[in-house]
Amino acid sequence: MRELTYVEALREMMSQEMRENENVFLMGEDIGVYGGAFGVTRGMIEEFGPERVRNTPISEAGITGSAIGSALTGMQPIVELQFSDFITIAMDQLANQAAKLRYMYGGKGNVPMVLRTPAGSGTGAAAQHSQSLEAWVAHIPGLKVVQPSTAYDAKGLLKAAIDDPNPVIFYEHKLLYKTSSEDVPEELYSIPLGQADVKREGEDVTIVATTVMVHRALEAAKSLAEEGISVEVIDPRSIVPLDEETIIQSVMKTNRVVVAHEAVKRGGYGGEIASMITESEAFDFLDAPVKRLGASPVPVPYNPELEKAMTPQTEDLIRAVKDTLNRE
Repeated sequence: MRELTYVEALREMMSQEMRENENVFLMGEDIGVYGGAFGVTRGMIEEFGPERVRNTPISEAGITGSAIGSALTGMQPIVELQFSDFITIAMDQLANQAAKLRYMYGGKGNVPMVLRTPAGSGTGAAAQHSQSLEAWVAHIPGLKVVQPSTAYDAKGLLKAAIDDPNPVIFYEHKLLYKTSSEDVPEELYSIPLGQADVKREGEDVTIVATTVMVHRALEAAKSLAEEGISVEVIDPRSIVPLDEETIIQSVMKTNRVVVAHEAVKRGGYGGEIASMITESEAFDFLDAPVKRLGASPVPVPYNPELEKAMTPQTEDLIRAVKDTLNRE
């Protein structure tokens, strides 16, 4: 065990996998000498060379299409898009090609590719570089969607994503790159996709949270504990596939639930989780309606105070928990 940042854990995972598997290679904008927009691939071109750490033109559709083609021939590309907002440019390749080819070829063609991309607000990157659009791709059958919240999870989930024969969209929150660090094993390990993690056990309320909201949920839980309120924090880690059972069992224990994500609340994946809870056996155990938290339905502001105001913060989670308990 060593303490690694989120960035270091991702870089170590890719480097270890590339040393063991010659079919794995990287492609993306400025990932070579520059080391990527957020430094995740820094130093990798020196070890693996430009054939396996491939700088690409600024063409997200072209990058993604090339990755799909190489995956169909047996390669295992890891694509980096500089910002998750740019996934909109690659949407045809993802939604109509990567997601559907295995089905259309009767299982005879696989697309084992990983598309890594930084998401989320909090860095002052403004409206076109700060969105959380995971619900868009989660809606498409054939795509898997992963959202690690910690360095440990990032390394293990990336290993599972690389090994998966299907296309995986791997969201990395920009605020976590250097602020999230913890003990991470040096050896290779894999965390199965679709396996949630109980980040904190509790008895009174469940918070289901993703990416940076996991950390805010844990801060809220710590603060609420001082008032005698016990909060359980569930991190799905992947929303496709979703570990419904862990969430349901938690809700059946606590009888109350808050679902929180940074994406806009309207149409966000939290609505899917809330619906799943009410359609399951957990419904009869609820003592209060499912509470959802998400961003306001506005473009992400450049102004840091407005940016913070439009996304759920720790105090919003505290207020939501108290609402479900009918406490002031």
